[in-house]
Amino acid sequence: MAPDASSADRLVSAVAAIRRSWATDLPRYSDLPPAPHGGRSAWGLFGAEDSVGLVNLMTPERIARAARLVVRGASFPLDAPIGAFEPSTSPVRTPPQHTVLHPPESFSFDDLYDNFYTQAGSQWDSLGHVGYDINAYYNGATAQDIIRGDRNTIAHWSWHGIAGRGVLLDMIRSAGTAGYDPGESVAFGVDDLERARRLANVEFEPGDIVLLYTGFAEWYLGKSMEERHQLRRPVSSPGLAHSEDVVEYLWNAHVAAVVADNHAVEVWPVDLAPEYPPLSFLHRILIAQLGMALGELWWLKDLADDCALDGRYACFVASAPFNAPKGVGSPANAVAFK
Repeated sequence: MAPDASSADRLVSAVAAIRRSWATDLPRYSDLPPAPHGGRSAWGLFGAEDSVGLVNLMTPERIARAARLVVRGASFPLDAPIGAFEPSTSPVRTPPQHTVLHPPESFSFDDLYDNFYTQAGSQWDSLGHVGYDINAYYNGATAQDIIRGDRNTIAHWSWHGIAGRGVLLDMIRSAGTAGYDPGESVAFGVDDLERARRLANVEFEPGDIVLLYTGFAEWYLGKSMEERHQLRRPVSSPGLAHSEDVVEYLWNAHVAAVVADNHAVEVWPVDLAPEYPPLSFLHRILIAQLGMALGELWWLKDLADDCALDGRYACFVASAPFNAPKGVGSPANAVAFK
């Protein structure tokens, strides 16, 4: 039997109350239970079967508030061209092969992409992308849960929707005259992130999308194909320091996502071997324990330049990841509006 109107109203009110509690009652990082191999865990915070993680913080109220940041109608596509990162910054993810299909005597064209790694360009990592440990994924999901498409796949974000306030942290301009090389392994700690936040003149709010501008993407794409081939693989890049202080900083800000113009968000290279502690590869904590959305290789230069010109580092960001029920990644399909 379908619920009556009063039952439906009570359900809507209950869901709204839960969402309000997420805004005010999220625990601080130090209050989360310890994870068994280091770091802390947010498993169960949004329910035992949750596969969305901190994207839950992107509530209708916050999305509507973020949309009011659009005052000029200026838009900034945040995806680099498909196949731009050739050769791939990773030794595994090779660029796609694109064929334009045009049958003889036809008035139509189709596209065919082969060897399409969704994570070889501007992309999202789903909560099924990296586990905390072997067979231990966000919120207790198993590898089989992800393979079946039951838990933590990119489609869960597609069904929820990704939109909200973006806050650009300009790591280049906030570094001042000291600067750094975007092709080196420069680790950004809490002090660096705070300096960029102060430059942006914003306070973080729950559900924010942090846009970490390092300069890596234009550094890499500005090199000739010969120069790119000569770089050591995996390619070094600046990013978040492998530090629990950084994890705590991001959690206590209650941001929903961190995206960057590098290929890992965190400083690269990392220690990927299973015997290394999880904090040596922040994906294992940020994704698998805290349920944070990570985006990589986004094109942020145009937005960063505009923020430096008008002094407004907050914007409205909307993204449409693939509705791929068994997918673990997706092109970002993202745009920022100011």
